[in-house]
Amino acid sequence: MRIVNGQVFDLEQGFVSRDLCTDGALIAQTSGDSQELDASGCYVIPGLVDVHFHGCVGEDFSDATPDGLQKIADFELSQGVTYICPTGMTLPEDQLTAICKTTAAHRAKNPGGAEVVGAHLEGPFLCMAKKGAQNGDYLHAPDAEMLKRLQEAAEGSVRLVTLAPEEPGSVEFIKAAKDMGIHVSLGHTVANYDTAKAAFEAGADHATHLYNAMPPLAHRDPGVIGAAYEFPHVKPELICDGIHIHPAVVRLTFGLFGRERMIIISDSLRATGMPDGEYPFGGQMIEVHGNRATILGHPETLAGSVTSLMGCLRQAISFGIPAADAVRACTYNPAQSIGIDGRAGTLDVGKEASIVLLDEKDLSIRKIIFKGKLV
Repeated sequence: MRIVNGQVFDLEQGFVSRDLCTDGALIAQTSGDSQELDASGCYVIPGLVDVHFHGCVGEDFSDATPDGLQKIADFELSQGVTYICPTGMTLPEDQLTAICKTTAAHRAKNPGGAEVVGAHLEGPFLCMAKKGAQNGDYLHAPDAEMLKRLQEAAEGSVRLVTLAPEEPGSVEFIKAAKDMGIHVSLGHTVANYDTAKAAFEAGADHATHLYNAMPPLAHRDPGVIGAAYEFPHVKPELICDGIHIHPAVVRLTFGLFGRERMIIISDSLRATGMPDGEYPFGGQMIEVHGNRATILGHPETLAGSVTSLMGCLRQAISFGIPAADAVRACTYNPAQSIGIDGRAGTLDVGKEASIVLLDEKDLSIRKIIFKGKLV
């Protein structure tokens, strides 16, 4: 396939007017057939990569049902999100084990939809004071042996785990996770600067939904945010749904950390793609009004978003983030952060041909190509 007349995303140059060729499932120097796709008036971008979201269309990853995970994967692909790392909640170990086994079974079967590249365990290794929408009954001290059991149940599919680094044993936990091939993200935490600094020095390399569920950046107490800035290997997540983070702070954070480090996430819930109402979430109930989701009876406590990653990409651009920088934060940066950038996240020759054509004016999806095939 040859994609012609589009503005093709380039990691260094932004958008470039050139043709893009695929040969089978890969991006190639020349087209493998005579098929031509006109991308006039379109941005041609890599398929998006979401490393932090819980569900959509009435389904939640934490339910650990094969059919539910398949529905999630199908919906995400329809939104141009081609690689997903769905996220579990703070739950008992037996339910976390079921989540991990479901992930492994899905990956082995490879039944279609967006590719489930792994799992993100957002909990249970968090702190009570900043648990947010997590269920405090199931919080657990950092436990490397427990994480090892979960990784074994997932057959090596756990890619990311969120940790409150002020909890005892966190540095040892981070080092053990790294040995298991798991990236550690700091979040749901009251850690001060020195504690966060020690965690990043030990190998933690993410910050879970920066600003949310952590102390604010203060001039005499910079906390996790200030520590994350000082370690170039650390990539901060931002929920760009227009609810969790003010547009000015989105712009400030991109300016502070730079386009090379920012990751946009959706943190989307099962209510994404569904009507307003009440929905279960992590053993609790949430209520959804418009694009705002809160814990039932606690309207001040946000409970994730009801916006897809593609919706967050559009929001970031509407906030004034340059389109190429927003695309990078939804593609290459998250792919790199969980170690799949060798095959995803850019449109370089040899990468998998997962491509989305977006209308330049309204950013609506014109076409989705997944591993060389039109969706």
